[in-house]
Amino acid sequence: MADRDWKHTACILCAANCGIEVALGEAADSRRFVRIRGDKHHPGSRGYTCEKGLRLDHYQNDVGRLTSPMRRRADGSFEAIDWDTAIAEVAARFGEIIDRHGGERILFYGGGGQGNHLGGGYGSATRAALGIRYVSNALAQEKTGEFWVDGQLFGRSRCHTTGDYERAQVMVFWGKNPWQSHGFPEARRVLKAAAADPSRTVVVVDPRRSETAELADLHLRPRPGGDAFVLAALVSLVAERYCQRAWVEAHCTGADEIRAAVAGIDVAEYCRRGGVDETDVRRLAELIGTATGGVSIYEDLGIQMAPHSTLNSYLEKLIVVLTGNLGVPGGMNLHSRFASLGGGGSGGRSGADEPRTPVTGHRLVTGLVPCNVIPDEILGEHPDRFRALLVESGNPAHSLADSQRMRAAIEATELCVVIDVAMTETARLADYVLPAASQFEKWECTFFNLEFPRNVFHARRPVLDPLPGTLPEAEIHARLCRALGAVTDDDLAPLHHAAAGGPDAYAAALFEAVVERPQLGKLLPVVLYETLGPTLRCADGTDAQQASALWGLAQLCAAQFGPSIRRAGIGGGVADEALGQALFQAIIDHPAGVVFTVDDYPETLRRVEHDDGRIHLAIPVLLDELRALAGEHPPGPDDAFPVVLSAGERRSGTANTIMRDPSWRRTDPHGALRVSPADAARYGLRDGGRARVITRRGSAVAVVEVNEAMREGHVSLPNGYGLGPTGDTVGVAPNELTASEDRDWFAGTPFHKHVPARLEPVG
Repeated sequence: MADRDWKHTACILCAANCGIEVALGEAADSRRFVRIRGDKHHPGSRGYTCEKGLRLDHYQNDVGRLTSPMRRRADGSFEAIDWDTAIAEVAARFGEIIDRHGGERILFYGGGGQGNHLGGGYGSATRAALGIRYVSNALAQEKTGEFWVDGQLFGRSRCHTTGDYERAQVMVFWGKNPWQSHGFPEARRVLKAAAADPSRTVVVVDPRRSETAELADLHLRPRPGGDAFVLAALVSLVAERYCQRAWVEAHCTGADEIRAAVAGIDVAEYCRRGGVDETDVRRLAELIGTATGGVSIYEDLGIQMAPHSTLNSYLEKLIVVLTGNLGVPGGMNLHSRFASLGGGGSGGRSGADEPRTPVTGHRLVTGLVPCNVIPDEILGEHPDRFRALLVESGNPAHSLADSQRMRAAIEATELCVVIDVAMTETARLADYVLPAASQFEKWECTFFNLEFPRNVFHARRPVLDPLPGTLPEAEIHARLCRALGAVTDDDLAPLHHAAAGGPDAYAAALFEAVVERPQLGKLLPVVLYETLGPTLRCADGTDAQQASALWGLAQLCAAQFGPSIRRAGIGGGVADEALGQALFQAIIDHPAGVVFTVDDYPETLRRVEHDDGRIHLAIPVLLDELRALAGEHPPGPDDAFPVVLSAGERRSGTANTIMRDPSWRRTDPHGALRVSPADAARYGLRDGGRARVITRRGSAVAVVEVNEAMREGHVSLPNGYGLGPTGDTVGVAPNELTASEDRDWFAGTPFHKHVPARLEPVG
């Protein structure tokens, strides 16, 4: 095919969001992706893609796509309604909730799915119009503990660390399998290059011998749930033998408290409790402590969805800082960002003054309601319970722990409205479903800009027009804000006039309007969409109205990262006040993505946001938890539940729950339960047979795969199964087996990777 037949876009199945090109069919197939390839013009992925992205037509043309707003009838069935009716009724129903209970009794969940962040940006205007105070999303069951630790160490939770994997002498993957879950550009190429280089070392810490572990020079296989002991032993060794004292004294406070907290750790005993060989832990400490070419550590869900979740994140980051592997080539760095995912609030509060949820009083970690407490915040008779849900690009009935209880909570609300592309498990419980255009039918982007020293932003243009009957989220939220009376023609008339005069005149008029009416600032994405948006064009004339929210973010990004933006070649000789406009134009003019910042390594230490500019190592509440490990043993097997289930393993045939068509999987079609040969023999299981998995919450029957990569006593089920396009399901839905009360005491992170279970053969 000629180059003109290919359209630039991106894969939406993991946080790497690799650039791809798609070719559309003809005639009856004009909405189908007949060919997909990696985009060599994308500055991050450079033509790389894995097998998952090549099957995105299954998402775009899923038979479950919605083509009309849906309203629940009294008998529980749904009827199609027109958009005007849907918007008017949804606004009126939310108005009734506000009149009776106040906007703070509405919970917002979602705000942009995987690779679908621009739509979520417009949702912030609707939240402001409704007076919504409480928000949650998928990050609240994965990363909030890590973000909170970042805030404590570096000043704000948006100060997120990222690895320099292309250059690292030692790379450590803890609870992470980048061969399947990626997490950084060109993951498989980077892994293979490092494994083949005798001067570099790849380390994996994972109970399972994953594909990444197969490439590793050192593989530690801790007992499931024992990672905190291994990490604590490692910190003790590092603090005693490999601490870069001069560097730490120059850049940190609280080092003495850390040394005192780990001085009494019995390394041999902690290794025994963690289920690993002490020799391997000492070797790992030496590898990290003596590396001269940088150490990058990637911690992920294997230890973030397990016991001591927040403590694990803290200990991992202490290893990096104590060895001086922060702000150096090959080490960990504080990256730039086009928009913050980790929250902008200070990480300083951890006591009675921090914000709490209204019913259970659980802390809001980086501003988010922990997912596992949501049912407790709805069910019951507490006067401050949530009375309504607005769900956007999320599927909590399937993706959050304890699906049975989550379904009961949704059904107990007085109103549930879902914005999504398909009739998901959550949508089937809603009162109204508003169908969004797909991620390939509108302007989109991702705010997973996590690279250093070159960071990439990709504003993706529509590949197709919206499917008839659907609307982009920008338009949905604009209509909702108008129906709620939050914005009017009179409010916007001066800004419409100013927009015709160019960006400088518009910026001045916008500042004046927000000063005069501060509420407009909270509605800014919709205000930009309706006023500045119609004037926005790419250099080739392409309409960029839906990208208007990025204009506002570009101004903030330019104010914070101006020198890095200029190093990327953006802005030329323009004045500082015009840099945001230059950044925005560069982003929309490059359909394959653009490098928007280039950093030097000392930039990391300049980005620490504590008032004194230093890294604050001592986090009292987590040091208390660390000390308490001395009297604790990892939860072991018992007669009722003798194995540990990892509920949600990433495999070659799994991605995320937006890929609803089961026919996209060419391997593992049933989502097999992986068990070790020893466990198969112990429980009478055979390869290809079936087993019943029983947990405290429920049970399910799965096809068995006897797999030598599994550690004895550890079994796994994949994510992304147990759902279908029209209600039919294939495989096991993991959260039918997980319990909402099994969560980290501090951040509320669920223990999806540590579910006590037992196995029974099914004839």
